[in-house]
Order: sequence, then structure tokens, then C-alpha cells
Amino acid sequence: MQQKAGTSGSEVEVTWEDQQNINKFGRLNNRLHELNDEIKAAKEKCENLEDASNELILTDEEIVRFQIGEVFAHVPKEEVESRIEKLQEETSKNLEKLEEEKESIVAQMAELKKILYGKFKDSINLEED
Repeated sequence: MQQKAGTSGSEVEVTWEDQQNINKFGRLNNRLHELNDEIKAAKEKCENLEDASNELILTDEEIVRFQIGEVFAHVPKEEVESRIEKLQEETSKNLEKLEEEKESIVAQMAELKKILYGKFKDSINLEED
């Protein structure tokens, strides 16, 4: 399957390997957008847990309401503190993992850009508008 790409006077042949690289770049770009959304959500969750932890420090009550799914349950303050700490650790680790994956994807995309721009020059646009 031979395709021709080009808008700038000179035609450049698109090989199967080139098409695979373009497709891979597209998949990586989609995953990058998903990761950005996931990172944003994880950061918000971290902030919310930090706020909850701070509010818990300020309260004088020994039994506090803790949301479990859709329901609020009355739970001892110490247990809520330990649950919040555990949730903060899990969220922080998840955020680190997401950031590492994002760095890896950005590096792969940069390598593919180099390859594709090297061959197609101005005939291909891999930048976000």
C-alpha cells in the first residue's frame, strides 16, 4: 500500500514503516491527553485529602463522619486519620507513576517527531494547534 504525502511541491513516499510511526505518534498523543486528565484528577484528590486532614486536626470531636462510597458513616477520629494517611500515600504513589509514564511518552513522541520531521519536513504537522 503506497501513499503519497506532501503539500509543498515535492512528493515524499510514505512507507509502511512511516505509517506505523505516524499511527504510534497518534496513539501516544491520545494517551498523553488522557494522562494529563488523570494527573489533574490525582492532584485534586491529593489537595482534597490534605484539606480533609487539616480539618480533622482542627476538630474536637472523637467521632467524625467519614464518606464511604455514597454514605457517610460515624467513625472514630483516629481511624479516619489513618485512612486519610493511607489514601494520601496511595494517591501520591499513583501520581508519581502517572508523571513517570507521561515523561516516557513525551520522550517517545520527541523521538518520533525527529524521525518523521527528518523525512517529511514541512509535509507533516505533529504539533498541537
